Amino acid sequence: MQFESLDQKIPFEAQLQEKTGTVVLVNTVIVPDGLMDEVLESWAVDAAFMKAAPGCISTQLHRGTAGSDILINVAVWESTETLFKAFSDPEFQAKAAGYPEGVIVRPYLCEKVAVEGICVA
Repeated sequence: MQFESLDQKIPFEAQLQEKTGTVVLVNTVIVPDGLMDEVLESWAVDAAFMKAAPGCISTQLHRGTAGSDILINVAVWESTETLFKAFSDPEFQAKAAGYPEGVIVRPYLCEKVAVEGICVA
């Protein structure tokens, strides 16, 4: 599995170091042709580990329509600290190594933004 930064100015590793409250992990996964079933199996293993980790509020996987080979995982965490602890756990790292070759992931952290009359933070 190859990690790439979505934001070239702020790499994911730097985002994990910032102390925050609730964060949303948006992880784009680009799946090579013919490997979707294998990637979905690997993701389920990862997600079960993360979902059981302290600080994980929720996770939801999405797939692009019309036969797309792009998956997007949206996970809500209590803080960057709890996500970092789970992400850096050697057991999780071993599970993440089980993805097939050629998979590209682009994780990104964000926080809710309040826009008056539209949404709350």
